[in-house]
This record gives sequence, structure tokens and C-alpha cells, in this order.
Amino acid sequence: MLVILVWIFPVYWMATTAFKSTAAMAADPPQLWPHAPTLMHFRKVVDDPLFWDAVRNSALVTGITVPVAVLVAFGSALAIARFRFRGRGAYLAAVMLVQMVPHVALVVPVFLTLSDVGLTDSVPGLVVTYMAFILPFAVWTLRGFVASVPQELEEAAMTDGCTRMGAFRRIILPLTLPGLIATSVYSMILAWNEYLFAYFILATPSKYTVPLWLTHFVTSEGTDYGALMAGSVIVSVPVVVFFMLVQRHLAAGLTAGAVKG
Repeated sequence: MLVILVWIFPVYWMATTAFKSTAAMAADPPQLWPHAPTLMHFRKVVDDPLFWDAVRNSALVTGITVPVAVLVAFGSALAIARFRFRGRGAYLAAVMLVQMVPHVALVVPVFLTLSDVGLTDSVPGLVVTYMAFILPFAVWTLRGFVASVPQELEEAAMTDGCTRMGAFRRIILPLTLPGLIATSVYSMILAWNEYLFAYFILATPSKYTVPLWLTHFVTSEGTDYGALMAGSVIVSVPVVVFFMLVQRHLAAGLTAGAVKG
């Protein structure tokens, strides 16, 4: 219970601060809940024209990155789990290696590469970058789900007259669906909340994603905590809603993926 409280309290404080007036935020002792709730900070957020640009950019980046990454990763996971080919071990080692390198160490190489092809300060450049880092995670995760499906089930289906594609559609796809959903959720969280690469790649305010847009409430003159908390609450809603919609499949997927690596 203590651990849960440690996890939950920062989120609770963020949400309640968003409804407090400026005076209430500076009250001593601190107010654990807003005594006179106000929506002034939320109005300030939605009235900011850059907010809707940031929401559109984040939705675009996430909407392209997640389905493409999961689709490509699923094909790679099938090949790795079901076929033996030259270079398979090196490919798996590369997938692991990319996940071990700290992202901050790759910022400069990624920026220089995007600069060479004219993709800095652009949403496509950010999509390509996120794909490069989400794909290894998705491939490694989905490989476990595919490998946990007994190959004998496919062989039995093909013995009964199914084609390989039919066995894939009737056997592998339904049994790995929880894994696809779980991988999609984590990929969405990574793409929606990513800050480091967005900070270095994007320079024009109208191209900011929501994590980067939140920083404009922190200036040299001080921090607008009310608007910052209200903005954080709003941009957290899509991820929370998506997680609640698929959480049953997510739990099943994590359990299934833990059976065999």
C-alpha cells in the first residue's frame, strides 16, 4: 500500500494543483485538495493556440509511428521465431544492443543524420526517429508472443487443409492479439510522452509535440505551475483512456508473453 501511495501521490498532486488558484498553490500549510476549485488554468491552456498545434503534432506522430512500428515488428518477430536463417543471431544481438544504449548518447548522431537528409525540425524526422527506437523494443516483445504459440498448432491446421496464410490468420493472429495490443500500448506511451529527441530535433514552436509544448510554461521569469499542471492533466487523458480500454487485453498479453521468451 505504501508503494502504491508513492506512485499515486505525484499524479494526485498534479491533478489537484490544476484546480487550485494561484493563492491556494502558495498556501502554507499546503492544501491537500482545492478548497475553491477553479478552471482558470484549463481555460489558459485551451486558449493557447500552440496547444492545439502540439496536440495535432503528437497525434500525428503517434498515429503513424505506432501502427507502422507494430506491423513491421510483427513481421520481423514472425521471421525470427519461425525461421532459421543466416544472420538471425546477429540480428537479435543488434536488437538487444540498440535497447541497451542510453538515448542521450544517440542524440547527436541522430540529429546529424537527420540534418544530412533535411529532416530536422520536421514531424517526419521525429516519426523516423521514434520508429528507430520503438522497433527494437516491439520486435523483441512480439518475438516472445509468437514463440509462445506452439508450432504444432500451425502444422495441424495445415494438415487439415489450411494454407500457411490461413494458419496464420486462424491460429497465430488470434493467439498473439493480446501481445499486439500490449506492444501497441507501450509503443503509444513511448511515442506520446517522448521528450528528449523532440527537444533536439524540433525548433519551431508550431511543430512542438505536447511534452515539448509544456516547457513553455517554464521561463526565466518563473514557472506557471497552474497552467503546467492543467496541461499535464489534459495531455495525460488520451493515454489513460486508451489504457483503460485495453487494460484487460494488456494483462492477458503480458501473462502470455511471459510463458516463453
